[in-house]
Amino acid sequence: MTGPSEAQIRNALQKVRDPDSGEDIVSRNMVSGLVVRDGNVGFAIEVDARRGSQMEPLRKAAEQAAGEVPGVLSVTAVLTAQREGGPAEQSAPQSQGTAQGGGASAGPAQQQAQGPGGRRAMVPGVKHIIAVASGKGGVGKSTTAVNLALALASLGWRTGMLDADIYGPSQPRMMGIAGRPSSPDGKTLRPMENFGVKCMSMGFLVAEDTPMIWRGPMVQSALSQMLRDVDWGELDVLVVDMPPGTGDAQLTMAQQVPLSGAVIVSTPQDIALIDARKGLNMFRKVDVPVFGIVENMSLYVCPNCGHEAHIFGHGGAVREAEKLGVDLLGEIPLDIEIRETSDSGRPIVVTAPDSPHAQAYIAIAQKVKAKLEGAQRAAPRIVME
Repeated sequence: MTGPSEAQIRNALQKVRDPDSGEDIVSRNMVSGLVVRDGNVGFAIEVDARRGSQMEPLRKAAEQAAGEVPGVLSVTAVLTAQREGGPAEQSAPQSQGTAQGGGASAGPAQQQAQGPGGRRAMVPGVKHIIAVASGKGGVGKSTTAVNLALALASLGWRTGMLDADIYGPSQPRMMGIAGRPSSPDGKTLRPMENFGVKCMSMGFLVAEDTPMIWRGPMVQSALSQMLRDVDWGELDVLVVDMPPGTGDAQLTMAQQVPLSGAVIVSTPQDIALIDARKGLNMFRKVDVPVFGIVENMSLYVCPNCGHEAHIFGHGGAVREAEKLGVDLLGEIPLDIEIRETSDSGRPIVVTAPDSPHAQAYIAIAQKVKAKLEGAQRAAPRIVME
């Protein structure tokens, strides 16, 4: 049996009327970012910001209408409110959808994202959350993130991996995981798992070649849902593979998630370091500690003659770390074995744990672990005078 089509979902949503105009929400172009995958449906409903708090019944009606289409397993709808300033000033989603059958559900996204008084809401059972980030793409951030997570697991820590790159999820392939997460109660997803590390990614929910044509508010809502509507269990650390750059997704994670720290990945050349500096400064502005820089593709060693070549320059990350007052956590060479093991779903930390490359990742993990343990010990004391 084939799943529902986008046309069927749109036809169903034409039954839902805007209470103010009386027109259906499809004709009024209020529906955007519609994604249909294996019976799981997601979309946004764009409303005026001034009406946002009154439109929850409309959202529920849209979810119910889409859920009645044969073959639909779950529906996730979000309200996105545009302020008078235009698209650049879109607010975060007002609320988030429910599941019917095998999908996830969520309550109001703003309530999920922040605790009382606007504080970053904690994730139950997770002691530490660290972000692995880069200012630009193509520097090996995801490869670093997965090997760091596996290295932390090898040190005895209960570890999870959240693939926060909504537009280009790569962790399912790198972790060697196929299939879809289950949802026993229709509300909470169970993360996938391999090599003793729990993993959640948008790549489990959509095909590799399916583009995610979502605006910022939908990305923010999806990240919140993958973080807080997943049964992570008890974890010592959750490693977040951040998308490259300093856009909506990065700010959402930095501002709304209780990050214990961030690791910046860069290559040695100047152009990459400029972008890495932007990422580092973003975390500093939102009061997230930066644990240090990882210099990836630091050098290339010829497998035949052993000659060392500094293809992307040399020592750039060392100088940048000194300039910015952060640690250089480690240097990872450009090596075909690292690339091949990551692409095959068996990262080098688990494939060849005693190799020099795996030991380099483990050394980085040891430094990160020490920083997390040090931060935990350095809790404030109450002094009576």
